[in-house]
Amino acid sequence: MTATQPTALLFAKVLADDTRQRIMTCCCCTWRSVGDIVEALGGDVGQPTVSHHLAVLRDAGLVRLRRDGRQTFYALDQERVASCCGQVLTSFAPQTTAAAAVVACCEDCGPASTSAPIALVTP
Repeated sequence: MTATQPTALLFAKVLADDTRQRIMTCCCCTWRSVGDIVEALGGDVGQPTVSHHLAVLRDAGLVRLRRDGRQTFYALDQERVASCCGQVLTSFAPQTTAAAAVVACCEDCGPASTSAPIALVTP
């Protein structure tokens, strides 16, 4: 399944789950395997559950993945997250200063690119 550009509503639904929020925090700024994520979450979330939530995040385009041999590593796509936050602002709080800043930025330089490189710490 390929990642699609999430709508503001889909993004909000993805964020609504506490476990996904914890996984997103765990994958911010570094590449992690499923086992690394399970360990970082203190073992209170099992591998099948982490894999399920990573699939949801991947399908929404909010995590990137890279393969290294038989192992897959995940990292939060911060540019996509920022873009989705902007969509939420302009959809649900369009009369705010923050939403106006998002609109002005997009008019100046276009929407955030999902192919922009992200600086990550590799394992």
